[in-house]
Amino acid sequence: MKIHKVIEVLDASVLCGSELLDREIHAAGAADLMSDVLAYVRTESLLLTGLTNTQVIRTADMMDIVCIVFVRGKKPTPEVIEYGRAHDMVLLSTPYKMYYASGLLFQAGLGACE
Repeated sequence: MKIHKVIEVLDASVLCGSELLDREIHAAGAADLMSDVLAYVRTESLLLTGLTNTQVIRTADMMDIVCIVFVRGKKPTPEVIEYGRAHDMVLLSTPYKMYYASGLLFQAGLGACE
């Protein structure tokens, strides 16, 4: 699934990375514990999270995650957004809760990280 389709499915707003919306996402994971992300999320995937700190960007960069979706309408600080931009990530914000956003992506055909 392309990131621009994710934006449509999740009614998301783009915080940074608008030039990268044609990237392909192969799976999605949802977590607020970065140790879970390190254990279960795979490369070229999307991460749904409620955390908005730089640790999320660092972890995503380490795991080659290409898109982070902040749930519940959360928006990180400008510093965190700039950090994501510097690491060529797409950062999105959706008004939906994590569980609902996960279900929408699954229903749209995006598989889970395993």
